[in-house]
Amino acid sequence: MTRYPVGVASVVFGRMGVQEAAARAASLGFEHLDTSDTALESLDDEERARLAVPIGELLSGPDVRPNRTAMALYERRGEDRFDEAVDLFTRNPGARLEPGPRSVADSIAKIEALVAAVPGLRLTVDTGHVASWGEDPVGLLHLADHVQLRQAAKGRPQLYPDEEGDVDFVAVLRELERLDYRGLLSVEYFDLPDYGWPLDDPEAHAIAMQAHIRSLMA
Repeated sequence: MTRYPVGVASVVFGRMGVQEAAARAASLGFEHLDTSDTALESLDDEERARLAVPIGELLSGPDVRPNRTAMALYERRGEDRFDEAVDLFTRNPGARLEPGPRSVADSIAKIEALVAAVPGLRLTVDTGHVASWGEDPVGLLHLADHVQLRQAAKGRPQLYPDEEGDVDFVAVLRELERLDYRGLLSVEYFDLPDYGWPLDDPEAHAIAMQAHIRSLMA
């Protein structure tokens, strides 16, 4: 099976700065770091060049910016932000959409409609997000330029790799290989209780997921 580079999202390390997070990622054997664009922009060129691992993906949160991954627009009950999302992503070419629960992109059907409406739109596919709303992330990988890895099940967005989740990582890796995927893989777990996603030890979960994925690629 193809051996893809495996990185980690900086959110795994909580409020750690980019330089410290990159050093921690390197010490744990991760090959790149996904981080917020604003955090990276706070470093000068020399500081960026000295990072212990390269930057894999830049994340712009809810702000849609070119050549970044932006979270899909959150929708409150009964809200429809499809046209707004189409406008934002059309005006920011190269921006990648990260689908998520309770958003304008929280089903494969909604995502396909957005992709059809925005020329060239590509995705950052988070396996945990897709599984948590009850669908299979494999069905979106043909649209992915970046893939984030997390075990999950419907209504349970963060599971340890050994728990009984719904993400079949063998199927994920086989589909990426079939697609001749050229992007990166990044592990993402997070302790964000204010958003309803608490987790006692995201780093331990990320280390276990890294080991699991690498064992499947061996």
